[in-house]
Amino acid sequence: MRWVLRSKIHKATVTDANLNYVGSITIDHDLIERAGFWPGEKVLVVSNTTGARLETYVIKGERGSGTICMNGASSHLIKKGEKIIIMGFELTDKPIEPKNILVDHKNRFQRIL
Repeated sequence: MRWVLRSKIHKATVTDANLNYVGSITIDHDLIERAGFWPGEKVLVVSNTTGARLETYVIKGERGSGTICMNGASSHLIKKGEKIIIMGFELTDKPIEPKNILVDHKNRFQRIL
């Protein structure tokens, strides 16, 4: 069994960072569906801006809003305006084809990578 990349949102822009929220990353519901994430799923978030890496879980944001919000303690590591990659993994004994999506500077779906 191996952990392999299953889903990725590439080059997303953090639209907000909310220290007073209890943990997680809020993601536009459209992007959650396109990438194949589930609300509550553990994800790895990597900042292309600073190199910070953290694990958190997905919360569904308003559909079509472009929202990518770092909540709680994660807002200390990754700030508003940073470019990030959000990745989900699967434990499997077979190779899988990951679903990788690219978004623009307003977090609108551009294409599958």
